[in-house]
Amino acid sequence: MSTEIKRVTGLLIIEAVNSNPNGDPDRESDPRQRPNGLGEISPVSFKRKLRDLMEDTDGPVFNNVCSSLNLEPDNFRILESRGRDRNVIKKEMGEKIEDFDQAEFLNSKFVQQYWDARLFGNTFLESGGNKGYIKTGVAQFVMGLSVAPIQIVRHTNTNKSGVQEGKSQGMAPLAYRIVEHGVYCMPFYINPSHAHKSGCTTNDIDLLKALIPYAYDHTRSAIRPDVRIRHAWYMEHKNALGSCADYVLIDALIPRRKGDDSMASSSWNDYDVPDNLPEELNNKLESCVDLMETL
Repeated sequence: MSTEIKRVTGLLIIEAVNSNPNGDPDRESDPRQRPNGLGEISPVSFKRKLRDLMEDTDGPVFNNVCSSLNLEPDNFRILESRGRDRNVIKKEMGEKIEDFDQAEFLNSKFVQQYWDARLFGNTFLESGGNKGYIKTGVAQFVMGLSVAPIQIVRHTNTNKSGVQEGKSQGMAPLAYRIVEHGVYCMPFYINPSHAHKSGCTTNDIDLLKALIPYAYDHTRSAIRPDVRIRHAWYMEHKNALGSCADYVLIDALIPRRKGDDSMASSSWNDYDVPDNLPEELNNKLESCVDLMETL
């Protein structure tokens, strides 16, 4: 089935409202920000949310997408789980897995059961004579960057119940760190050239498409209560090699800040946002859809 996978250019348009879309552990969990003021959302952060949805096997997203796509749940487990013991993984892989030829490796239980390894690649096979299988995945997400600089707000968190002896309440100075408003663009790509190495199939791609719209809505937290995927553009090329340059498609769909683009925005209305590709680009593709319209 991997031969059926076509090249895809994707673009997520993500809006953060009074939320921290991705904290930076090197800056006391401040929202990630470049020296020029632009905000960041790391690819690892976004893929973590997709993995979390698939790890919650009792949750509504997992059960609904598996049912609607007619997937066997045991074949769509998560390899890179939080706190995963690498020694356990090695035992699961088998001591002689590095001696497998490619066909044996792709047919192994290890490959067939882990969706994220087939799709994103993994870091568990970086040493030994593993011949490079599944190091790089079919789907690659790019660092998300805000269109305009972001404004970070910091407040002190308080806790009514004191955590220290003799104190009636607890305080965490400047622990609440959020972006007032920001619009981020995160490109992603489906590269069919890696499918025959990782075992990725069209079922794996279909699952990715089904999960993306729920990535933030079903993983909300106290510090990330309002992060919205405004658009999730999924542009499928006419073949596996690609029928149009990726950057041309991305540039055509990126929102533009109205007025002074050196100033942080305060609302979605501060942007001009394309609602589709120009006809000449659309004609070069098999399809261009907004995955958010599937909700």
